[in-house]
Amino acid sequence: MNPDPQGGVRFADALRFWLKLGFVSFGGPTGQIAIMHQELVERRRWISENRFLHALNYCMVLPGPEAQQLATYIGWLMHRTRGGLVAGGLFVLPSVFILVLLSWIYLAFGEVPLVAGLFYGIKPAVTAVVVAAAVRIGSRALKNAWLWSIAAAAFVAIFALKLPFPAIVIGAGIVGYVGGRVAPARFRALAGHAGAQQGFGPALIDDDTPTPAHARFSWGRLWAIVGVGLALWALALGLLVSLVGWSGTLAQMGWFFTKAALLTFGGAYAVLPYVYQGAVEHYGWLSATQMIDGLALGETTPGPLIMVVAFVGFVGGWGGALFGSDALFAAGLVAALVVSFFTFLPSFVFIFAGAPFVETTHGNLKFTAPLSAITAAVVGVILNLALFFAYHVLWPRGLDSAFEWVAALIGALASAALLRYKAGVIPVVGVCALAGLCLRVAGLA
Repeated sequence: MNPDPQGGVRFADALRFWLKLGFVSFGGPTGQIAIMHQELVERRRWISENRFLHALNYCMVLPGPEAQQLATYIGWLMHRTRGGLVAGGLFVLPSVFILVLLSWIYLAFGEVPLVAGLFYGIKPAVTAVVVAAAVRIGSRALKNAWLWSIAAAAFVAIFALKLPFPAIVIGAGIVGYVGGRVAPARFRALAGHAGAQQGFGPALIDDDTPTPAHARFSWGRLWAIVGVGLALWALALGLLVSLVGWSGTLAQMGWFFTKAALLTFGGAYAVLPYVYQGAVEHYGWLSATQMIDGLALGETTPGPLIMVVAFVGFVGGWGGALFGSDALFAAGLVAALVVSFFTFLPSFVFIFAGAPFVETTHGNLKFTAPLSAITAAVVGVILNLALFFAYHVLWPRGLDSAFEWVAALIGALASAALLRYKAGVIPVVGVCALAGLCLRVAGLA
């Protein structure tokens, strides 16, 4: 178990684990949480099953990437604030720099036939991944006609009425709050990630391990952390405004992705339509096709899927030539780092401020009725996202252009692999990319 002389986990051992996790955390939140459970609960015995699930339940009701927040929580519990910063930071930093590298290759060499062929196969695969996400979340969330109705209403609201995603989230939350009082049985808490119930032996942080001093709740500490978080946010945004002005690209990215970070209930797929509405339609930082390509890159790199925002930032900085035409890479890199900072800062504040209360109470947190309704609405929103991707993949030059039958076939096969045969996302995307390349070389696509 690698204890230190005081009976805890050595910080150096934890540092090595979090660094490794940052490079192998593929598979979305479910896969990432499974890796942490296997390593921390089953193999290393750093934390008990119940304490692990207790932390996870809290992270699941927060906006933001739950797996990254869980890593931050456990790192904080073991080694105070520095442990949380290291665990949460290393969970995302490798993917940030990997995506920056891939984004540069995409923008600098995207028209090369080799790269174009790969993306021809990747795009329909990404569409299939989004469809599979809608099916997966819907099968868990839509347990009765009430929740199905909320999902349908959310789809109509964003597809036909073009309502902004925040309005849909707020509306669903209000419906859930009222519905929870009128018909509580219809909005019963949704089941979270199932945890194994078998014992794995004693853990360094066990069920009956006393709450460490740094994890004890106090109102003073809570408000201090919130204050520090707000100060960091205001300082960073104020610095950007002083440098580029409020209407400058970097300042607008900071403001926009702060809002996006607070709306990621239901995972990254839920917030992607909001990012699309803002980044593509409102600000024009990238095109619809580039957004699809960015999601493809995000799916095939480690870290939380919401890291696709780093791609959005890089493309926006590069395309806007923020530092002149001779410094496109520098502009993309700075924009990607700005976007990542504002996206993940709230997650750290949520953990450092709220986790002491969670550790002190040791109660079983449940999904509220509003959250159940929001999750149902997310299904409708994701379905709209799937249709948006399908339109741009199957009719890339508009409905008046020819239908891409080859892309449709690749997408159908990818959907079958994901939904029928439960294949992993990375193998499916990889095979589709290779198929697209071969078809382009053969002149069939």
